Amino acid sequence: MVIVSTPLSLCDFSTPKSMVDILEENSQSLFVLNQVSILYLFFFFFFKNTVPVVNGGTAHGEPCIFPFLFQETEYMECTTDGRGDGRLWCATTYDYDQDKKWGFCETEEQAQQRLQAEETEKQYQTVLRMLNSTTRKTQKKELYEKLLKVAEKGHQKAMEKVAYAMLFGDYMNQNVTKAREMFEKLAMEGSPKAQMALGFLYAAGLGVNSSQAKVHLCLGLLHLWCTGYWGGVGVPQSCESALTHYRLVANQVASDVSLTGGSAVQRIRLLDEVENPGSTSGMLEEDLIQYYQFLAEKGDVQAQVNCLFVKRAYDYFNQAANAGNTHAMAFLGKMYSEGSEFLPQNNETALQYFKKASDLGNPVGQSGLGMAYLYGRGVPVNYELALKYFQKAAEQGWVDGQLQLGTMYYNGIGVKRDYKQALKFFNLASQAGHILAFYNLAQMHATGTGVMRSLAFICTSNTNWKCLFKNVCERGRWSERLMTAYGSFKEGDLDAALVQYLLLAEQGYEVAQSNVAFILDQKGARIFSENETYPRALLHWTRAAAQGYTVARIKLGDYHFYGYGTDVDYETAVIHYRLASEQQHSAQAMFNLGYMHEKGLGIKQDIHLAKRFYDMAAEASPDAQVPVFLALCKLGLIYALQYLQDLNLKELISQVDLDQLLGPEWDLYLMTVIALLLGTVIAYRQRQHQIIVPPRPPAPAPPPRPPQEQPQAQAEPQAQEETPEQGPAQEEEEQH
Repeated sequence: MVIVSTPLSLCDFSTPKSMVDILEENSQSLFVLNQVSILYLFFFFFFKNTVPVVNGGTAHGEPCIFPFLFQETEYMECTTDGRGDGRLWCATTYDYDQDKKWGFCETEEQAQQRLQAEETEKQYQTVLRMLNSTTRKTQKKELYEKLLKVAEKGHQKAMEKVAYAMLFGDYMNQNVTKAREMFEKLAMEGSPKAQMALGFLYAAGLGVNSSQAKVHLCLGLLHLWCTGYWGGVGVPQSCESALTHYRLVANQVASDVSLTGGSAVQRIRLLDEVENPGSTSGMLEEDLIQYYQFLAEKGDVQAQVNCLFVKRAYDYFNQAANAGNTHAMAFLGKMYSEGSEFLPQNNETALQYFKKASDLGNPVGQSGLGMAYLYGRGVPVNYELALKYFQKAAEQGWVDGQLQLGTMYYNGIGVKRDYKQALKFFNLASQAGHILAFYNLAQMHATGTGVMRSLAFICTSNTNWKCLFKNVCERGRWSERLMTAYGSFKEGDLDAALVQYLLLAEQGYEVAQSNVAFILDQKGARIFSENETYPRALLHWTRAAAQGYTVARIKLGDYHFYGYGTDVDYETAVIHYRLASEQQHSAQAMFNLGYMHEKGLGIKQDIHLAKRFYDMAAEASPDAQVPVFLALCKLGLIYALQYLQDLNLKELISQVDLDQLLGPEWDLYLMTVIALLLGTVIAYRQRQHQIIVPPRPPAPAPPPRPPQEQPQAQAEPQAQEETPEQGPAQEEEEQH
């Protein structure tokens, strides 16, 4: 077992054994076929009585010479020996080893085809570079039109990109039918990406009838096999088989991870965002969405035109570092340590930045120094110093320090081998989401190194972080499609978002499964008919619930309660609500169980149990207190009516004799009590009417007026002096 702490080469990802077996079993047939091809060429040249004229090489235009000597062996016809590209060639002199005169055995038509293919490849690379260097949608749309013209010339990679763009609606009009036709043609030519796409189309039933048999014939992505064995989709459920396939994919993901811990992909559930608007605001700016779109679209061209973003990051970090920001210093060190096309690797410069940041107590700088001493980057290897700096970084909670400490304890580098300590630090690093920490934990649990061998950490779905290999697989570069799907959803293109989420849902992403179900539940997509939406939504709610998503479990109960995509089945609804209540303590599920107990739907009617579930819902969530209060008020009224009905009040009143109970003059007593109550009310109301009028505040002094207005001003006080004399009479009248 290999515990990974640094990036591995992609060449370490081995070919699946089944493919090797197939090649070994058919090697004899391939050898015979090769001999037949050579004989056919020999007889073709013989009967045509022509000698091929070479094209290219060191003797362009000269005829081949047969036999010719190559590596002490005589050849009577063109050969592919000595070449890795499989092209036929020959020598134009007898002794090739001495003269080095040679060329390709091509006809003019073949040469023309080759030149056209080279020109098409040049056009493809030009368009690809331009696509990777821009984030503007208008430019991308124009470039995809150019890419379509290249694809029409038969360029396989261009056809793959155009077909996927049509499938997902990426900068081209979405056309699932046209994309399927292109994938079928490419699959016949042996394109693994096209085979994977066809497998997805048959699994999701997009443009074709769903067929799990054809899915497994077309599959070109191991992760889909993992999901099938893990969930038992189309194949018998087998945790061991899932482990085997998950490990293959996890190996590739781990080999492609840099020291930063892999790409950070935000997993957004559309249902949560709709119910809690603004919860992700400020976290998904347009630039960030475009950046992730760039990452997802550039495919396998990992080191191509990254420069635009690396240059921006370098400028920002450089400005911040000059201002004294220690994090910026440390990340500049990481950029120089890892290197890029824009910024060549320089261990000495990286060491300087790490040292500055470390001296100021920055954990990123301390971890960078630890890496330098661990691997001898710019300094001699010193395990003691590496351990010291990693410990300092880990004490401040920095994930790289925790990961490297786990690696040193696991492998016994500079310390005594200690699997418990390794497990501790890998667990700490995994809590921060580091892919290699998940990978190393998965390796330890799968092989039983330092812990009991536990397949639950690979196959258990109730706690997703424990599905370690699955967690690693879901952090590969393909997971960045989650961001492009979310971008399509925000732009209102629900069909494009749905197809992208469908692909990720088939790969086992719980977030994608719930998002597919949500879009179908809202009936916003047009690629499926109205009769298909609810059954498909029910399928994906089921898959998401199987991975522990509480809301999906409640949705399953709702679908069976209302009969969405299935028949009305109250008993099944109760089962799902009970699972969500007992396993995930959902207040909504408890409230629903209380209602079903109250009404007796799918379960025995019991008002006491209904009140118990309502109370539990109020305790589980403060948001449930208002609806629970209203439900309890209604329940109390129902209980009171039921109690009175059980008492048979009419018969009880008829049996009561008031003369015997209160005496023969009970009516006089009652009238007296009523009169006293009435008098009390009248007296109280009279007291309320006797309101003392508060004194008026003095009037403000009038502003100075012109001389002609003075007589009028002097007349006003006389009028004001007469009004108080009428006050007592008016008050007496009001009292009367």
